[in-house]
Amino acid sequence: MRYLVRFHIPIETGNDALRSAEFGSKMQQLLSEINAEAAYFAAVDGQRGGYIVVNFDDASKIPAIAEPLFYWLKADLEFIPVMVMEDLAKAGPAIGAAVKKWE
Repeated sequence: MRYLVRFHIPIETGNDALRSAEFGSKMQQLLSEINAEAAYFAAVDGQRGGYIVVNFDDASKIPAIAEPLFYWLKADLEFIPVMVMEDLAKAGPAIGAAVKKWE
C-alpha cells in the first residue's frame, strides 16, 4: 500500500539539524533506507516539513519509517493512504457498487 507521509519539524529542532554539515547526507540516507518513491520539502503548518511517498505491504514497516523522523528531527507525522491511477482504476467496480448501493 502506498502512503503519503506528511511531516513537520519543530523550529528549534530544524534549526539545530540544519546547522549540521551532515544534514543533507543524513536525509538522503534516510530516504534511501525507507525506499522513498518521492520526497517533497515545504512549509507544513508554518514549520519546516514535507511529504514523503512510500510503498509497503506490511504495517510493521511503519516504525522503520517513523522512528528516524521522530528521533532525529522530533517530527510530527501523519501516514495517509493514497492511490496511483492504476489503483483507482482497479477500484472502479467497488466504487460503482458502493454508489449503486448508497444512492
